[in-house]
Amino acid sequence: MFARKNDRVLVQGVTGKEGMYWLERMLQYGTNVVAGVTPGKGGDTALGVPVYDTVQAAVERGGVDVSVQFVPPLLAKEATFEAIEAGIKRIIVLADGVPVHDSMLMLAKARHQGAHILGPNCPGVVVPGETMVGILPCWLPHVFKPGTVGVVSRSGSLGTAICYQVVKAGFGQSEVIGIGGDPVVGTTTLDALRFYARDEKTRAVVMVGELGGTMEEDAAAFVPELGKPVIALIAGRMAPQGKRMGHAGAIIQGDRGSARSKIELLEASGAAVARTPDEVGVLLRRAMVG
Repeated sequence: MFARKNDRVLVQGVTGKEGMYWLERMLQYGTNVVAGVTPGKGGDTALGVPVYDTVQAAVERGGVDVSVQFVPPLLAKEATFEAIEAGIKRIIVLADGVPVHDSMLMLAKARHQGAHILGPNCPGVVVPGETMVGILPCWLPHVFKPGTVGVVSRSGSLGTAICYQVVKAGFGQSEVIGIGGDPVVGTTTLDALRFYARDEKTRAVVMVGELGGTMEEDAAAFVPELGKPVIALIAGRMAPQGKRMGHAGAIIQGDRGSARSKIELLEASGAAVARTPDEVGVLLRRAMVG
């Protein structure tokens, strides 16, 4: 969906502390990072990667397929606009705390220009054995392993924990997509399911959701069309009714957005719903090998 082995990756904010740390991890994993951008640092290099003052300059020197941002939340809109205007079609926004109004403007501009955003407030994407773009611990073989299970998660930490359960159960992942926990994000759970429906490598899908919002409820209606087993885990089942939890997306209106509503709709659609993370592996084995 967002990255493949040979995709040319641009890192915005590459020379900052976080940018340099994760640039090294991406390069070590084999990610094809072709350029970085930090205003005022044009002409420098970062771990051998050429650095430019602007996204446009980087694109003109060799082309870019995917941009990933290591910029503060209040600069995310500016960085995203710059990437879109330079013609980049896939943009990963990692920042947490991006103002909702900025997110809405970013998504509107992306739709108008035919671009696609992952995030904000997301960890990025891993295609195990091929590439990682973002801030996921791709180097851990007991967590990320090439395979046939697609994973989509609103939570970065919980998604990583579930990837461990997938490997522990004897499987690996075709792709891991962290969509982010904000109330307004560019890629939804339903978008990910539609991608996995088309992906020949993916034989089953693990969906990690949370209370709040309606993404999992919207995705539940697509499960019968997916044509592949779906294992779901909804975090927050034991949260007190009416209590707002940590993620910005955890907003419940009436029964919509509650863990109960999500679980009931997913089960009615044919998905197997795990009650605990370790049950994901049990249900996955049952779906894959009987």
